[in-house]
Amino acid sequence: ELSDKRLRFLIGDVRDKERLIRATRGVDVLVHAAAMKQVPTCEYNPFDAVKTNVMGAISVISAALENKVPKVIALSTDKAVNPVNIYGATKLVSDKLFVHANVYSGFDYPRFSLVRYGNVLGSRGSVVPLFLKQRETGVLTLTDERMTRFWLTLDQAVELVLKGLSIMQGGEIFIPKIPSMKITDLAEAIAPGCKKKFIGIRPGEKIHEVLVNEEEGRHTYSLEDIYIVTPSTKMLEVDYERLGEKVPGDFIYSSDKNDWWLTPEELRTILIEQGLLS
Repeated sequence: ELSDKRLRFLIGDVRDKERLIRATRGVDVLVHAAAMKQVPTCEYNPFDAVKTNVMGAISVISAALENKVPKVIALSTDKAVNPVNIYGATKLVSDKLFVHANVYSGFDYPRFSLVRYGNVLGSRGSVVPLFLKQRETGVLTLTDERMTRFWLTLDQAVELVLKGLSIMQGGEIFIPKIPSMKITDLAEAIAPGCKKKFIGIRPGEKIHEVLVNEEEGRHTYSLEDIYIVTPSTKMLEVDYERLGEKVPGDFIYSSDKNDWWLTPEELRTILIEQGLLS
């Protein structure tokens, strides 16, 4: 139960700039997590996807600038890297807006940065609830047996936001070092022995996801548990080498070329620990 007197819950819309300006008065930290995130939904409702993911980002940035909110961090997605769908394309634009919003601040505040990660275990739209429901029928529907994804828990996602807030200077994208999993292994973890029916990828889906592409790799630094994609346009003089090492020039962080993979047994253990599987 949250009983802090400073806590308020407000009804509003991320597309409504004036509402956001009122809501962010006196705020020290702003985390932008609102998005239209279902890939098929965005494919069939592209105008609404742009209104929420792009115009909504502009509303958040404008409100932060109006009220000089010191730190603003937005949630990105692996689908914004080399996007092939409306959702990824709108999030790419949103990412660029947040990175380059720092030019409006100059040496003052706000400072804008992002965190980017893959699928959050059990989040809205996750395949886990679908598999749990389908296992009662004895048949799981999978899109493509080659499909891989990055995977992390909700706690890890929150920790990444907090870490980003603690070290951000403005314009960075913080990316966790997380494991990959095969969709077939996830199915085996949830419903061992069930039949698998492959139905083909949905509109706008990828076989594999990328968290850092080759272009971003040229200005990416590796820390113990995260990567930092630094802004290509230097708005502030920041010595990132004091935080970590620069990655090789041909560096790409892709779900199918990861060094860290979850086995079906490990996936099952995580699902049980997260209360998603008994």
